[in-house]
Amino acid sequence: MAIITSLPSRFFFISICLAVAFLVGCSNASINDNPPDFSSKEKLQIVCTTGMIGDAIQRIAGDRAQVTTLMGPGVDPHLYKATQGDLRKLSEADLVFFNGLHLEGKMIEILDKLGRLKPVVAFADSLPESRLINSTNYANAFDPHIWFDVALWSEAITNVVNTMARLDSGYSDHYKKNGTAFNILLKTLDQEVRQRILDIPESQRILITAHDAFAYFSNAYGIEVRGLQGISTVSEYGLRDISDLVKLITERKIKAIFVESSVPEKSLEAVVEGCAKRGFETRIGGTLFSDAMGAAGTPEGTYPGMVRANLNTIVSALK
Repeated sequence: MAIITSLPSRFFFISICLAVAFLVGCSNASINDNPPDFSSKEKLQIVCTTGMIGDAIQRIAGDRAQVTTLMGPGVDPHLYKATQGDLRKLSEADLVFFNGLHLEGKMIEILDKLGRLKPVVAFADSLPESRLINSTNYANAFDPHIWFDVALWSEAITNVVNTMARLDSGYSDHYKKNGTAFNILLKTLDQEVRQRILDIPESQRILITAHDAFAYFSNAYGIEVRGLQGISTVSEYGLRDISDLVKLITERKIKAIFVESSVPEKSLEAVVEGCAKRGFETRIGGTLFSDAMGAAGTPEGTYPGMVRANLNTIVSALK
């Protein structure tokens, strides 16, 4: 049975699109040239794309803001399309934060347009290119999964804190105090990851996942990574990709491979079956949080909890 969108909802959706298009067309100056004045606001309305960003902004803003995250547990940001509800939230927000580096590929046009109307901040934009990893799938592009290097994520947090302190100067000290506390926590977390990885025998320090989301994790913590798909789940995999992974796993006798909470399991199940046919038994070592965190109210629903959950799953399966 076809579902017909109500006229009011359709009208609201169209109105937002037309308003954004009109205002963007009329504006020649960046919002940064005329920053907003938030001094009269009792509480800011902030919208974030992913859970990792939402967690960071909530910690930095504290009770100064109502923070809304668009993409919840199990959601793949590479494929995500903004809904009517998202457009409403974005239009009503005072500030918008997103990852950047094309992680939110299908939302980029909307975010670009909103950036002419209000502050829209990409976490990755403040990081020097020398700290980023070049994409092997797309020319002149970088891997967007910056949160898997805890120290790099901390660097992005520091830059975001400074941006919030500038945009909402009346609460500058509040943001900086909260940002400092979060970065102290992240420094401890980074050291914990480095230490725990050493519990895995060197021959087993290879992380095989559904898509190539863990390159920053690899560089930071000395563990080799291989993904069946590229850095974006938009890219497709074929029989050759499966065959290459099967060959690698059987030759190096890798005990476990990992599925991801935001990517279907079917692809890696084919790899396990392929290994079995070649006389080697590997197994699914567990589910990792890659492009989305766990459910709200759980340890995995926070950035530190997500990192620790992944770490425990990896070490337990490979040591």
